[in-house]
Amino acid sequence: MKNWSLFLLCLIFIACGPKTTEPIVKKETKPVIEKPVKERTTSCITFDDLNASDRDIAETAYVLFKDFIKTNDFINAKKHWEIAYKLAPASNGRVKYQFDDGVRIYTDLFNKSTDDVLKQKYVDTVMMIYDKRVECFGDQAYIDGRKAFDYYYTFSAFGNEETTYELFKKAIDGKGEKADYFIINPFTKLLNDRFLEGKTPLAEAQKYTKILWSALDYGPKNCKRNCSVWDVINNYSPTILESLEGADNFYDCEYYTNKYYSLFEENPEDCEVINKVYSRLLRGGCAPTNSQVTNVKAAKDTKCYTPPPQEGPLKLAYRAYSEGKYKDAVNHFEEFVKSTDDPEKKAKYNLLIAKIYYGDLKNFSKSRKYALAAAEYKSNWGEPYILIGKLYASSGPLCGPGTGWDSQIVTWPAIDKFKYAKKIDPSVATEANKWISTYQKYMPKKEDIFIRRIKVGDTFKVGCWIQETTKVRTAD
Repeated sequence: MKNWSLFLLCLIFIACGPKTTEPIVKKETKPVIEKPVKERTTSCITFDDLNASDRDIAETAYVLFKDFIKTNDFINAKKHWEIAYKLAPASNGRVKYQFDDGVRIYTDLFNKSTDDVLKQKYVDTVMMIYDKRVECFGDQAYIDGRKAFDYYYTFSAFGNEETTYELFKKAIDGKGEKADYFIINPFTKLLNDRFLEGKTPLAEAQKYTKILWSALDYGPKNCKRNCSVWDVINNYSPTILESLEGADNFYDCEYYTNKYYSLFEENPEDCEVINKVYSRLLRGGCAPTNSQVTNVKAAKDTKCYTPPPQEGPLKLAYRAYSEGKYKDAVNHFEEFVKSTDDPEKKAKYNLLIAKIYYGDLKNFSKSRKYALAAAEYKSNWGEPYILIGKLYASSGPLCGPGTGWDSQIVTWPAIDKFKYAKKIDPSVATEANKWISTYQKYMPKKEDIFIRRIKVGDTFKVGCWIQETTKVRTAD
């Protein structure tokens, strides 16, 4: 009995004791390792370079500032834009809109500020944003053009002409005929003005003018989107570039041949065209043996012969004009006007000088001066005022960008002159009415004058070189 009890006690002990047949194995949990930030050779960081927490903050900031931009809430956009830009200026490494949005934000702040110190800081910030974009995505020539454009139109008081001009040159040098469309008009105007003021040497002006002509040809032909912008450009830049024909020795034989010889081919019997083309080819320095020159001269000699004046200033004037020496022609015509007592001749040749300044030398203010002088010698003569009207109507590219308000309001004084011409001289009524009908449709519209708080019939002074007081009218 005692042995049996011991046996039972042993069984109970074994059943209740720990099991040792299968060892207990503890599962190890892998530690969470933060993604290391990549080493960068620049500070142009993308989302992929951030840790998880900063990436989430940056991506959220990008979404938020873009939403505020859409509603033009630039104050709130700025707060989130700065966070996004500081953490990951390059975003995902592909998009670039953050730089454009940054420029928009600080340009808006610039426009709304009256503090010059703050405005300068905003300009500096815009330029730093442009520099960062180059660091991240390259395309230096494009950014040079953007900087120049902004300095020209928006930040002119906080830059200087020389810096702007040099930036435009770099943009043109970088892209040549493929230059970005938005720099064409402002650079054309700046180049023209600087050359005429003696700030830019002849050879340099010729170099960039040639590139601009190439860009005007290449751009529309190879445009893929927003191509209507080239219509605006072609209503402006060619007019400015053509005005340089008034500068002696600016354009060469090739330029004048390419531009004018086709006029002769289309109008081989028209003496006005023949004489014009002949003088233009000689103005470009085309050799007498040049085939185009000999063709035009043959037509001139056989179809357009006029007996030369007697020896004196008139003969010298016509000869100089025929040879494309327009300034010499003007000097000789002036000499003749001073030498004669005949008011009819004074009127005739003053008007002829006015037409040379208009069509050949491209100097509108001097053209008006001589047209008014012509009118003084012959009362009730409408032709000088027709010419002045054409001068004003042609001044859209000189007084504005070629379209829009500043280029449209020149039609008001132009139409005034056409109306005055036919009022004092019924013989020019047909021509005057033609020009009135042509330019009435280019006057501003009602909405244009409404937003400027002026009304039809108000007195208005047109500035630029015109400086005439007129009446407000609309095309609709």
